[in-house]
Amino acid sequence: MQVIIGTKIGMTQIIGEDGVVTPVTILQAGPATVTQIKTVENDGYNAVQLGFGQGKNLSKSVSGHVNKAGENLSFKTLREFRVEKEPELKLGDKLTVESFNLGDKVTVSGISKGKGFAGTVKRWNFNESRNTHGFKGNIRRVGSIGSMYPQKVFKGKKMPGRMGHDKVTVKNLEIAYIDKDNNLLGVKGAVPGPKNGIVTVEGKE
Repeated sequence: MQVIIGTKIGMTQIIGEDGVVTPVTILQAGPATVTQIKTVENDGYNAVQLGFGQGKNLSKSVSGHVNKAGENLSFKTLREFRVEKEPELKLGDKLTVESFNLGDKVTVSGISKGKGFAGTVKRWNFNESRNTHGFKGNIRRVGSIGSMYPQKVFKGKKMPGRMGHDKVTVKNLEIAYIDKDNNLLGVKGAVPGPKNGIVTVEGKE
């Protein structure tokens, strides 16, 4: 099962034997502990729940749930991954980078950096207005947003607002580096999110 949870460390470069420089994002991937296994018979679908990181101040309900996989366990993050068939795993199993190989294509998901409140020029790449006589310097304002009919603003209209801090998924990234001793993965290219942000890596079965 090619699934792992980790944190983003940062970007660097690796030099291949042929001298080609490859930009990679280094991820602290795992070890992740199996905290729950869901099946079609019990839950209506097949899935695996993984725990990652060192948590603190867990509620009694969460602590009792994760301790079914082992005593005195505490996780910072819990993630559930759906699978097509019932996995050959049991509670307490550890998933590491050893399930991945160089050249594997993976899908990486994370929470993008939050940019705060942003206008339409930054958020939606709108053009500025003409900076000529009569505009009074308001060249980044939205301008007209509606018409006489239907006398309302449709949902989803591109307007100023909060930008970033959304779930972003990047597909078909390539595994370019593996450090099994330190549980490090090097993914070719950029990965969404800030440093130390939680990311999930899923391989193609």
